[in-house]
This record gives sequence, structure tokens and C-alpha cells, in this order.
Amino acid sequence: MTNRVRVLEVIGGNSSPLSAQDIYATLNRSSAINRVTVYRILEMLVDKGLVERLSGGGRSLVYGLAPNENHPAHPHFHCKSCGALQCLQPGSLKVDLRGIERSFAGEIQSVEIRVDGICKNCLKKA
Repeated sequence: MTNRVRVLEVIGGNSSPLSAQDIYATLNRSSAINRVTVYRILEMLVDKGLVERLSGGGRSLVYGLAPNENHPAHPHFHCKSCGALQCLQPGSLKVDLRGIERSFAGEIQSVEIRVDGICKNCLKKA
């Protein structure tokens, strides 16, 4: 199995987007892989439209499967306390881009929606 396939399996097999470090650590547990190789593969998968790069809070980036027919576009929830990024149900937050498209002279190619707050686990701890 190629390293590209391994990276895709790790991303696709997780219920939440992962940091490059998390992907590297997961892959390295089963078979040695170079950290730079993981970053290069992620960059290539993003360029090919198979993986999307998302804001993970602060200046961090995370990676998840890009929207496709089996994985619809969806918003994410970012916990400001623990930093967790969770996928929300597709369609749980409606965004009407028609108004933006009428007032924006450019071409919108993608939309990233992230809701920030405190997750239920952190609320229980408080």
C-alpha cells in the first residue's frame, strides 16, 4: 500500500479532521514514515481536491476529506477550551450564498463554516 493511500485511510477513517502531526503519529505507529513525506502528501491531496485543509483554531491547520458525493460538505464546531474540532451534520447550518455572490465581484470556490464555543465535555468539567 502506498503512503498516499495510507494517509487517505487515516483521514477517511477518522470522524473529525486531524492535524498533520496526528496523521504522522498514526502512520508512524504501524510503519515508519518521514514527517516531510506526510506534509508533501497532504499538500498533493489538497491540490488534487481529495482532502481539504481547515482552520483548526488559532493558527493550526487540520485535514479532512474534501466534500464529494459520499462525504457532503458540512460545518465544524471548534471548542475554545480544549481545541477539539468536531464535524457537524450536513445541512445543520444553512448558508445562502446568493446575496454574497450578487455583491462580490470575484468567484467563490469554497466555503468553510466553523462554529466556536465550548463542547459538552468541557462544560461538564466546569
